[in-house]
Amino acid sequence: MLRRSFLSAAAAALALGGPALAADLDGMKPVTLRLAHVVNEQDAYQVAAVAFRDLVAERSDGKISVEIVPNATLGDERTLLEGMQIGSVDMGLITNGPVANFVEEMAVFELPFLFPSDEAAYKVLDGEIGQELLDRLADVNLKGLAYAERGFRNLTNSRRPVATPADLDGLRIRVMENPVYTDSFRALGANAIPMAWTEALTAMQQGTIDGQENPVGVVHAFKLNETQTYMTMTRHTYAPAIFVMGMPAWSKLPEAAQEIVLQSARDAAAAERAFNAETEAEQLAELKAAGMEVNETPDLAAFKQAVAPVYEKYGDKFGDILTRIQAELN
Repeated sequence: MLRRSFLSAAAAALALGGPALAADLDGMKPVTLRLAHVVNEQDAYQVAAVAFRDLVAERSDGKISVEIVPNATLGDERTLLEGMQIGSVDMGLITNGPVANFVEEMAVFELPFLFPSDEAAYKVLDGEIGQELLDRLADVNLKGLAYAERGFRNLTNSRRPVATPADLDGLRIRVMENPVYTDSFRALGANAIPMAWTEALTAMQQGTIDGQENPVGVVHAFKLNETQTYMTMTRHTYAPAIFVMGMPAWSKLPEAAQEIVLQSARDAAAAERAFNAETEAEQLAELKAAGMEVNETPDLAAFKQAVAPVYEKYGDKFGDILTRIQAELN
């Protein structure tokens, strides 16, 4: 079923169509773009990457090809972004948290319990505020193309069920290398440990950390039920994922090719969102069947109350952007 969903997502992206633009590429020499990400081929990032690859090939009549490089082969997400800046990596699909280390305002999306639903997140990301923040990546020699998604993040651990923040006391939880995540989990009472994802997988296997937080799709794709016994559906943060290109690679493309790349990224992002919506319930059922104990009704009011200091700390830093997001959501 998941494989069929994977293929249907790519097909849906192609069905979005749009005008054939290959005629505008007359005289352009064929080019290959390497698109890197840090997860495996069963992850939704691969769905987005494949949809993007196929859309670009169709719309450019094969003049632009995309080589997908998964599994952190070219480095962790920070390394990929640094490579894009200097031109050693063309582009990638990168989780928002590491991107925020390059454009600080991007971290506003990491604030806990900011978005009440997928639809609310899409409204902000696909609107004026989201585009404004994508545009700011140009200040650090990056081109923000579109928001795909990592999705709503949930907690897993190997030690005990978690229903309230008190249950997190002392648990060693891996978080992304982003201060908002670190402060959020410290406010909840956990021992928050920032670390790259590739390192986290080994740390969970060795028992040097107790847990992590990620969407259901990641837990499923990486079979975290083999090291993590408990999942708590906190949905504490909605995490975008960003199609990012290095300005060196972007600037080499003629305008017509840039338009194909930009529109294809947007359509591939939409396909990945649809894939996630279609498959999450099935993935959760498979994790339960594999023995994972899932708490679907934690005390979210207590969690929200516990992270209030994070808003006090970062509210002024994000200033107008946070105010505008809250106004739009309300």
